[in-house]
Amino acid sequence: MRAGPFPRTLAPMSYVLRPAALADAPAITGLLNEIDLIEIGRPETDLHTVETDLKHPGTDLERDSWLAFDGDHLVVYGLLWDESEGERIDIDHYVLPDRQDAGLTVLEAMEDRALAKARENGAERAVVHLHLNTRPTLDTALIRRRGWSVVRRYHVLRRPVDAAADRAPEPPAGVRLRPCAEAADRARVHELYQASFADHFDFQPRAYEPWLHDVGATGLDWSLVWIVSTDELGDAGFLLARDDREAMGWIRSIGVLREARGHGLAGLLLRHAFAAFAARGRDVVGLGVDTSNPTGAPQLYARHGMTVHFAVDTWEAVLR
Repeated sequence: MRAGPFPRTLAPMSYVLRPAALADAPAITGLLNEIDLIEIGRPETDLHTVETDLKHPGTDLERDSWLAFDGDHLVVYGLLWDESEGERIDIDHYVLPDRQDAGLTVLEAMEDRALAKARENGAERAVVHLHLNTRPTLDTALIRRRGWSVVRRYHVLRRPVDAAADRAPEPPAGVRLRPCAEAADRARVHELYQASFADHFDFQPRAYEPWLHDVGATGLDWSLVWIVSTDELGDAGFLLARDDREAMGWIRSIGVLREARGHGLAGLLLRHAFAAFAARGRDVVGLGVDTSNPTGAPQLYARHGMTVHFAVDTWEAVLR
């Protein structure tokens, strides 16, 4: 079933399907927290995160978002965005466990739109990615029958922090940390991000302005972003963190240039972030990591006391 026109009543349970608007962000946040409770045991979705997603520059809400309601109760939410300007398309899909029929209808509409979007980009096919908790509310048998399969696994890790135990580390000789205080430093973090993640799975290059949206720059406390440099290499890596999640302090990204890896710079940045969050009164810090990361990041985080909170799979479908 295709996405439009809207609104549409869906048989057999009289769901109403329509696109999302920014004003729907509170209802979407409520649905995602219902799903959080089922999947991970506690609500961890913040309103501002949903609002940022709905404002994604690669999303046209009229064509790239879907809400399914049973009366006034939102039961399915879907969002599609395009960062590749080619065949790679990303989607989010959330459904309550007893509403799989509506969820399947939304998924079919999203697949149709993903293929149309890829063709608008000049591609002959769409390679679509969807991230799902490893114990999702979506019935994965439904999507397996449609040709979806798991291609990657990520872990969300967390670690308790304490102001007395987690003190800011002293950088070794020849190594410096600086906060991202100036506009030039922010542009430099973007450059380091693009270079350090270029060889990572599913990396999509981003120009500066779209990247600022990706990291939520308008609401970002740039004092929680640091650049590490060495006498030999100059600026060699960065850490980007944020303190606007209710559940925990969050490290969004740590990147070190290939030629600077293996010298303890990522560990230094990590310990510095732990200390900064502890000094702010946070008691838990989290981050996400690709379990197949070739740089040894999962092992680094384990050595620094981070443990698995929950796991997420990347599902892929190739649509022609």
